[in-house]
Amino acid sequence: MSRSICIVVLAFVSVCASSVLANAQAAPSQTDSGNAAPVAFVYVTSPTDSSSYEINAYAASANGVLTAVPGSPFAANGPYLGANRRWLFSTDTVNIDSFAIGWNGALKEVSAIDAQQYNLYPTGGPVSLFFDRSGTMLYDEDIYADGANNAYQFFDLTKGTGGLSYLGATATDSAAWITTLSFVGNNADAYGASCMRGDAYIFGFSRSGDGTLTDLNITPAIPTAPKGGYCPYLTAADDSNHVAISLTPMIDGLTPIGAARIAVYTADGSGDLTTNSTSANMPKVAVGSVIDMKTSPSGKVLAIAGTSGVQVFHFNGANSVTAFSGLITRDEVDQMFWDDANHLYAVSRSAGKLFVFTVTETGCRPAPGSPYTIGSPFGLAVSLR
Repeated sequence: MSRSICIVVLAFVSVCASSVLANAQAAPSQTDSGNAAPVAFVYVTSPTDSSSYEINAYAASANGVLTAVPGSPFAANGPYLGANRRWLFSTDTVNIDSFAIGWNGALKEVSAIDAQQYNLYPTGGPVSLFFDRSGTMLYDEDIYADGANNAYQFFDLTKGTGGLSYLGATATDSAAWITTLSFVGNNADAYGASCMRGDAYIFGFSRSGDGTLTDLNITPAIPTAPKGGYCPYLTAADDSNHVAISLTPMIDGLTPIGAARIAVYTADGSGDLTTNSTSANMPKVAVGSVIDMKTSPSGKVLAIAGTSGVQVFHFNGANSVTAFSGLITRDEVDQMFWDDANHLYAVSRSAGKLFVFTVTETGCRPAPGSPYTIGSPFGLAVSLR
């Protein structure tokens, strides 16, 4: 994996003249929710110059309308974000900063930790932040943990101050660990997937009671492709024990030769994965190259983002996922998150847009006012209320 994956985006992202929310088609006042409590707070990073970032903060109403949080934008140390119900975290691939989320969504920095210092060499560091299902453990994808390969670090949040207590990192590392992990419903196992140098990897970890991750050393079977082979990339778990994985058909593991498919795996009690997916029953996606996958809180809806837009599927447990929407936007989408009120938030860096969709098991539509314009958006995080 090239080091440029984790640092080029920091050094060469374009400078935005303004990152103030500017909705080109402002929602009419009657769509606003008045003084009703927000259902979520939405945070998006954007650069202020070649080395500095800010966090644009918004309150989401029950109908998905976004309102800028007082004091927004807030200074940030880097472009990558993660949030639970109480705290927001940002990282510049070296340090992780903690912010307290106020009652109105405003941010106050309360702590910082040098995550890179725990690596074997002063290289690499956190490029992605994610949580277990309880929201009490923060994990990061630690690029170049040993100077060449990647690991996952884990931090405790149970003190309730927002400060991070470093617990450790995975005892093993791998160049293939280039994605965040998805925890299944029991919160005891987490999975990722990637392709490296023509080889396919689906990997998993067992999570102990203190949050420590231990490599499961699994080698799940990958369905046979009609031609070439399938390259797995990204995972999304439901609230039970099922994991969706995108599989792109490739020649020699390097050259795509068709649309990505979605396979479904089932985790057993020991963390092993099995699948009934085949080339005949896996649905194709219309999003181009897959960039992100997220499952709704109910576990019943799966959103897929890619270079050609976003598509929504029914997640049917161990059975094949089924599409119930075409592309709901045709802009490239780089990151998505759900709230608990049937809203899907999506950032398009190339288009400079923040989308809000209302998605249920029966339909999908843009929320009033969506999309919103943000100069050079990068990272996205959603804090549930």
